[in-house]
Amino acid sequence: MEGEETTPVMGIPQLVLSNTLVLNGALFLGIVALHGLVEDNRFDSNSASIVLLCLALVLLIKSADVFIEGAKGLAYRAGLPEVVIGLTIVSIGTSLPEILVTSTAAADIPSNPEIADLAIGGIFGSILVQITLILGVVVAFRGVKIRPSWLKRDGVIMFSSIGLLTLFLFTGGALSRIEGLILMSLYIGYVYWLLSHREEILEDELSGNERVERRLNRTTASYAVMVTLGLLLALFSAHHLVNVASGLAYALNVPHAVIGTTVSGLGTSLPELAIAFMAAKRSEGVAIGTLIGSNITDPLLSVGLAAVIYPLALTTSSYALTTYLIIPATFVGTGVALLMMRSQYEFKRWEGVVLILIYVVFLALLLAERQGVLVL
Repeated sequence: MEGEETTPVMGIPQLVLSNTLVLNGALFLGIVALHGLVEDNRFDSNSASIVLLCLALVLLIKSADVFIEGAKGLAYRAGLPEVVIGLTIVSIGTSLPEILVTSTAAADIPSNPEIADLAIGGIFGSILVQITLILGVVVAFRGVKIRPSWLKRDGVIMFSSIGLLTLFLFTGGALSRIEGLILMSLYIGYVYWLLSHREEILEDELSGNERVERRLNRTTASYAVMVTLGLLLALFSAHHLVNVASGLAYALNVPHAVIGTTVSGLGTSLPELAIAFMAAKRSEGVAIGTLIGSNITDPLLSVGLAAVIYPLALTTSSYALTTYLIIPATFVGTGVALLMMRSQYEFKRWEGVVLILIYVVFLALLLAERQGVLVL
């Protein structure tokens, strides 16, 4: 296989002793220990909750990285084209934090309805931060050329997905299980189309003289273990992230939608930032493809799965904030980014700065609303 590394190939013993798993194990034990001390009232609850929130975010991101590397390794060994792996495996992997956070939150909605605000705010916040702040940082660092196929296919699907989610959310008063199934089915159909047309998509990718390096330095069993451990640790950290964020929202009297849009939305988007930034440093257009693919996964698969677990509905405390600020800001950010893509099919560095400023303005409006300067 072209680009495949045959030596050295590391097995499960080397994986167990690797820095990655040691760090994930240390984070896991740290969360368990700190959680026990908090329950014993040995620390200030708010300060400990902030530390727990940070540890859970870091573990969520690192465990998602383990999952991504393992999934990519298995996909490489199966012989899938790089571009299809990027649009499916990588986009799902980088969206794993959002998927797990929204799904975990949905399971807790019956006992705490306001957690739905955290789940919905987290998804729209993740989309907004990816298409403005993260994309802006990547483009400001190095201008990126855009393939017309990205805009005509994935860009349109991304915008339509956000629009359909919004339509479902505000018709019938909630996102029902049937609507969640529709969103999930659309995503499965999108992935199926990508796999069915993988050869022509690969040809389009190669026409731009871009290749993603294949690295196969572990055994198949090692990659399988990485997928399993990465998923289990991500589930654990997502559960703690939701619980701690919800507790902080109550303690600080901050709406769940605000926590979801800022802390959770930004935190769960860090895998996309890392992957997109590294791709941009290598002048690879997959930086943009990763963000677009993730913003298709989030409104279709992440929210769809959560709605299937339990219907999602905004509470009265967060309805106005989400309806009149968070969702419109997401549409504005996405629309501006797509218009920039359409302009000569190239992102210029100054356009990246504009995208960053859009997110800064959003945060300023959010702060103004919290201080009572802006009334929604």
